[in-house]
Amino acid sequence: MTQHLDTITARATPPGTGGIGIVRVSGPQVRAIAHSVLGSVPRPRQATVSPFLDATGNALDYGVAFFFKAPASYTGEDVLELHGHGGVIVIDQMLARVTALGARLARPGEFTERAFLNGKLDLAQAEAVADLIDSQTTAAARCALRSLSGEFSQQIGCLSKIIAEFRMYVEANIDFADEPVAPLDRPKRKKGWKRPRPNYPHC
Repeated sequence: MTQHLDTITARATPPGTGGIGIVRVSGPQVRAIAHSVLGSVPRPRQATVSPFLDATGNALDYGVAFFFKAPASYTGEDVLELHGHGGVIVIDQMLARVTALGARLARPGEFTERAFLNGKLDLAQAEAVADLIDSQTTAAARCALRSLSGEFSQQIGCLSKIIAEFRMYVEANIDFADEPVAPLDRPKRKKGWKRPRPNYPHC
């Protein structure tokens, strides 16, 4: 697992005005930021209703906080989510508060990048996140969701194992041409024998 020295933050809801606005924070300073903004670190994976405090102890907003303890989080790091009201000014104030406490604004896709680097997602799943967000049809969304769930990666892994097994047999027969090892072109003649099917998932 990759250890990042910096902490990143970004709004997790679309720009503009809405009923709810979410600020997400990930990295080693999450607990310290939680102490400063909430007064304590919430229990992992439990909704905690709390004011979101500024540097003077006054409330910037009131909302719900979620803490996800590493490695059981989206990025594999400590993650804090602050669910408040979706006003533009409110979210901007929250981002300013969190960055003042040591976080930096995340690059586009950096949360998913960290999830990939920390082994929470493979490359196909990481790409599926963007595909799912950008889906324009129901069929496209379903395909992206299947890839995100790992189905595509399992199929590729299955094929890779089959190809590796086939290559092993071919190379063994080339290296030991005088004494073929389980030749592929000569099936066994024992009555009732069937070539076993590899026990790979989804094959």
